[in-house]
Amino acid sequence: MSKSLELINVSKIYQEDNQEQVIALDNVSIEVEPGELVALVGPSGSGKSTFLSIAGALLQPTTGDVKIDGQSLTSLNAKQLSTLRLDKIGFILQSSNLVPYLTVLDQLLVVSRMKGKKAKETEDLAKELLSELGLEKQLHKLPHELSGGQKQRVAIGRALMNDPELILADEPTASLDSKKAYEVVELLRKETKNRNKAAIMVTHDERMLAFCDRVYYMNDGQLSTKPSH
Repeated sequence: MSKSLELINVSKIYQEDNQEQVIALDNVSIEVEPGELVALVGPSGSGKSTFLSIAGALLQPTTGDVKIDGQSLTSLNAKQLSTLRLDKIGFILQSSNLVPYLTVLDQLLVVSRMKGKKAKETEDLAKELLSELGLEKQLHKLPHELSGGQKQRVAIGRALMNDPELILADEPTASLDSKKAYEVVELLRKETKNRNKAAIMVTHDERMLAFCDRVYYMNDGQLSTKPSH
């Protein structure tokens, strides 16, 4: 079975004109299996955002290789990368990034429309997914009518709607109180296991690490299984 995500000796180096090189990622290697929830912890500026951008096929590494579901991204052009993101990757951002004028149900259906599927074909799937996430009574509400926790549940549903191989969550609990944060991460873990998806969650909240199968620490662009002190 293919790994959902592989980074193999990936580095990302920025250099402008005659400025000193900035090494955002330094020879990073990681494999994430289907059904795994992996946490990535590190201070601001440690390379977490660069890591997520490269894992999400939004940014090309300077050196090394990235594989999603066994497919190397190195030789793909911009259009192929865009298709791969739509088919294989679900993103969850810290602010949920919901479209303000779309109902909860439509937030999910718009993903299917982007893939060229008819809304009716996928409406039942969206409703089932939202029901699993405890949102069956919020289908026709707009984002401003939802709590922070409900918005993040919608974001999880939207990320799962394209049946991706890989879910990338960037600080999904940053704007939530403890109770709501636990609920969101527990749901993310449950959906990852039930649907056999791989998920990487960037977090500053060490209380959430208990829900994760593995924890990695990022510091100065380097990945480690031990925190740096």
